[in-house]
Amino acid sequence: MSESKKPADYETALAGSDGAVAAFQHRSRGPLDTVQHFLHGSPTMVPIIVLLISVAVFGMVSNNFFSAFNLSLIMQQVAIVGILAAAQSLVILTAGIDLSIAAVMVMVSVIMGRLSIDYGLPVTLSIAIGLIVGSLTGLLNGILITKVRLPPFITTLGTWNVFLAMNYYLSNRETIRSQTLDAEAPLLKIFGERFTLGGAVLTWGVVLMVVIFAVLWYMLNRTAWGRHVYAIGDDKEAAELAGIRTDRTLVSVYVMAGFIAGIAAWASIGRVGSVSPTSFFEANLESITAVVIGGISLFGGRGSILGPMIGALIVGVFNSGLRLAGVDVLWQVFATGWLIILAVAIDQWIRKVSA
Repeated sequence: MSESKKPADYETALAGSDGAVAAFQHRSRGPLDTVQHFLHGSPTMVPIIVLLISVAVFGMVSNNFFSAFNLSLIMQQVAIVGILAAAQSLVILTAGIDLSIAAVMVMVSVIMGRLSIDYGLPVTLSIAIGLIVGSLTGLLNGILITKVRLPPFITTLGTWNVFLAMNYYLSNRETIRSQTLDAEAPLLKIFGERFTLGGAVLTWGVVLMVVIFAVLWYMLNRTAWGRHVYAIGDDKEAAELAGIRTDRTLVSVYVMAGFIAGIAAWASIGRVGSVSPTSFFEANLESITAVVIGGISLFGGRGSILGPMIGALIVGVFNSGLRLAGVDVLWQVFATGWLIILAVAIDQWIRKVSA
């Protein structure tokens, strides 16, 4: 008798379980939950919405905000930080962080300038050596993290000091001025050259930023390497069990970040017009800010590579809009700080969906 009752009891329990699940699903279909699920599936929408609201608000506050000159100036100002944010995004997607990336950029720019001006090397060779050095700095970070098993934060904090000291040593704290570059190495300034597009004045550095983000989008969304990067950030141990060579992928991510920092070094020379060992002092924090505001999770494994480009634009729009409104620089920094806090809070809220 007991055996004959098991199927009936099982069907009753199953029906009760299905009813509970249905009740839970019905209860969770509120408007706020719908928005939460939508943003979880489309993390780029958060920075896009923030950007659109920011543009609309500052457009109403200042009559000059929508001028072609101001909008193109914003693009020029965020180009270098945007390129660094692209490199930083790769690292943060793996649940890591690279605090040395801005120091690498400045050091490589010094190397490119010194090799071209002081040692008379062909500019193309100097640029190639600089890109190799940038890649090697990423290789050093990657090996320390994967082989020595040091935390990414501590590793890159240490190498930041190393590269900063090397920057001051190689440059002797001296700036190579614009006139010298114009006479002996004009190719180093190519990404600072301007062109007109529909009334807007842009630089080739802006084009470079867009191209880098487009290439990285393809790599992360259309290649096995990109899927491995997301898998490691989501759960490194599970990725290893799935057969992914996590250490090799992590090293390649840091090498790629160093290489992109080298490209940013070349573009920064054009932006500043000179080779300065003290330029872009705050670029490291600004790149992390762009990544966080752009919707890439600091916990890794979630976010679109296009988000940080939008995040960099948001910071540029805020700085430009507040400046045109006559707001003191102090309060511009204050507003950026709250943007970061808000972005992290939204990320935490969206992550509850997966939990």
